[in-house]
Amino acid sequence: MSTSTLRGRRRSQLGILLGPASAFLAIFFLCPLLIMLVYSFLEPGLYGGAEWAFYPDNYGRILGFANPEFEDYDPVYISIFLRSLKIALITVAATLLVCYPAAFQISRLPDRWKNFALFLITLPFFASLIVRLFIWVLILKKTGFANMVLAGLHIVSHPLELIYTEGAIIVGMVYVFIPFMFLPVYASVEKLDWSLVRASQDLGANGFQTFWRVIFPLTLPGVVGGSIIVFIPALGNFIVPAVLGGAKVMMLGNLIEQQFLGARNWPFGAALAMLVMAAVLAILFFYIRFEARRGDDAPVLR
Repeated sequence: MSTSTLRGRRRSQLGILLGPASAFLAIFFLCPLLIMLVYSFLEPGLYGGAEWAFYPDNYGRILGFANPEFEDYDPVYISIFLRSLKIALITVAATLLVCYPAAFQISRLPDRWKNFALFLITLPFFASLIVRLFIWVLILKKTGFANMVLAGLHIVSHPLELIYTEGAIIVGMVYVFIPFMFLPVYASVEKLDWSLVRASQDLGANGFQTFWRVIFPLTLPGVVGGSIIVFIPALGNFIVPAVLGGAKVMMLGNLIEQQFLGARNWPFGAALAMLVMAAVLAILFFYIRFEARRGDDAPVLR
């Protein structure tokens, strides 16, 4: 059988395997995304919805080039975007700080205890997210468990404002997204070649040098992958801010939900959603460039 025939058969097999998934993504992801993009350039209807007229001022209202005859630029939307970006980045850093050392500890356990630890990491998936978040409400409210412990230890004399703050949102985000960070990091740590670590130590490297020059580069793909998996949903999340932030801390997800369901300004809500998608696509672009550069730098074995 010729080489061209084999390649053709492999391509056809690949097309058969990827066809259903590609069709599913095209229908339920790309088509709604295209509809959202079209709506973001339409004029808001007088009583909600959209009018079929080109209207770029939805983006101008966010980014500062709105026509003052129709829309006013309000810096509050950029501040909400920056706050969402800040909380998402802090969430990524906090989950990484928790999961990175935990992945090393669990990877060194015996198989029986390792499987049990992995089960405990994924255990929150078996409970409703809303139920888990309202447990945090009971913990963080003024009469909740946290304030009771602090008062019982005589650390505070008055209850602290722990709920409906940015700190409460970050705690909730970290709690929700720890499994999403842990699994990619653990996969990289599990594949770590410890002979390279021992060779580094034999060559006289101290602990920090071994970590920075050997361990961290080898586990970097898992760190980057986990960071992206956490950052993308954290940026547009609205359930955690709605439950733990209340009306005091507005994030992009809550603002988009408010525009679609409360204000019924679908074009402006679509423009906000496309701003989130632009940030996500920028992150994915840099990730693809990172992976391509790693592939170019990888040694070729002959």
